[in-house]
Order: sequence, then structure tokens, then C-alpha cells
Amino acid sequence: MKRILIAEDEEILRMLIMDTLEDEDYAVDEAQDGEEAIELLQKNKYDLLILDYMMPIVTGLEVIETVRRDMGDHQQKILMLSAKSQSFEQEKALKTGADYFMAKPFSPLALLAKVEEIFNEN
Repeated sequence: MKRILIAEDEEILRMLIMDTLEDEDYAVDEAQDGEEAIELLQKNKYDLLILDYMMPIVTGLEVIETVRRDMGDHQQKILMLSAKSQSFEQEKALKTGADYFMAKPFSPLALLAKVEEIFNEN
């Protein structure tokens, strides 16, 4: 079973993503901000991180920097979600180490299709 960590500060969106992925038998953990995401990453291994770009305390970009620099895990896939969908923000996320970028708003089915596409690449 694939393990996914969702870090999203909007509770309703986080719950919607979790429900969508759990319905497809993914094991999903949640974090309400980047700091909590880093704590979970220090304890658990995940196949995919789904990170919000703008979160309080520690941003999604800072989580990516920590994962790629301090945790040395370049095999872990990272999908960045953001309402900031301008090309320079997408480029910044990808240069920081995100593997994929998805603009908000999105449908849960579009997110599920993206997750399945990511796992089918391997």
C-alpha cells in the first residue's frame, strides 16, 4: 500500500483530499502545517508528499528544502499544490525540488488522477 503525507492548512481541503485518497486504499497521514509535516517525515517514510505552497510556520517550499537537503531522500515524490499558479511560482517550486505542481482549485478526481499517474510512472 502506498503511503501519502498531506500537508495543507485548510482543514476542509485537507479532509477532502484525505477522503478521496483513502477511498482508493492509499494510507494517508495529515499535517496542518509544514512544521507538523517535518515532524511526521522524521518518523515515517512516505511514497508521496502532497504539500500546500503557502502554510503558516513552515511553508511547503521550506518542507521541500528540508526533505531534499537534510533528509537526503531524492526518491520521494513531491506534489506541490498552490493557489499561486503563475509560472514563476511553479518554476520556483520545481527548482526547489517538487516533482509536480497542481494549481488550486482542482477537482478531487483530477488530484486522484495525478496521484495515480505519479505512482504509475515507477
